[in-house]
Amino acid sequence: MIISVASGKGGTGKTLVATSLAISLIDNYKVQLLDCDVEEPNSNILLHIALNQSQAVHIPIPKVNEAKCTYCGKCAEVCAYNAIAVIKEKVLIFPELCHGCGSCSYLCPESAITEEGREVGLVERGESGNLELIQGKLNVGEAMAPPVIRAVKKYTDPANMVIIDVPPGTSCPVIEAVKESDFCLLVTEPTPFGLNDLTLAVEVVRELDIPCGVVINRDGVGDDEVDRYCQEEGIPVLLKIPLDRNIAIFYSKGIPLVEGMPRWREEFLRLFQDIKDIIAARWAAK
Repeated sequence: MIISVASGKGGTGKTLVATSLAISLIDNYKVQLLDCDVEEPNSNILLHIALNQSQAVHIPIPKVNEAKCTYCGKCAEVCAYNAIAVIKEKVLIFPELCHGCGSCSYLCPESAITEEGREVGLVERGESGNLELIQGKLNVGEAMAPPVIRAVKKYTDPANMVIIDVPPGTSCPVIEAVKESDFCLLVTEPTPFGLNDLTLAVEVVRELDIPCGVVINRDGVGDDEVDRYCQEEGIPVLLKIPLDRNIAIFYSKGIPLVEGMPRWREEFLRLFQDIKDIIAARWAAK
């Protein structure tokens, strides 16, 4: 089972929920936590797992053989990302814009374009007992997170319980991380900003046809508009985590919620059972 933990905005508590759920399950399951927030992976601030394996992530970028090139401009024409320009018998490559799709090399009439790998990030792995952490790190200055996210997800083992810590927002990195999940937990907060971004995230997972439920973090601030929205849209609110100074203190010290306050372990186990029931009902209805 693959459970992704997402939110429409940053700072809602995705990592708190993802790590707490993972730790709660390790007594009964082999768990993989995939930290796909590759621009700022921070699950291991709470998990403290030694990451003793690493693998560089490369994307193919074009390399032009000027001796073969006739400067016809076909490569620039087919590049949807403007990563190639042909001017005055010169081909300019902009590696930071290249998505590695291969169209230029495939369609070059002179076969003047080959591809070479360019490192864009890193995948690190480590495990402790029944918990394996796999995290991606996008190199500083790189604009595209999806290639690193895909590299992280290649380590997914369907035999395990898989939890994905998704990047914030609703753009391409989020879609890359969430797709193929069996369920998506949407973490929000009961504020106008939280509601606005929750509605955007709901639209994304519905477009991907992934069932979802909501976790309300910092419950007790703001208003009840998130509850009302979820009720109107038929979205289950599966867990509420209160605005609690003690939770914030443990989090600031790098202590997972379910370790700092063990009573929450049962709440997350109940959350997991609710997710299983929703998935089972969905399959039964098909």
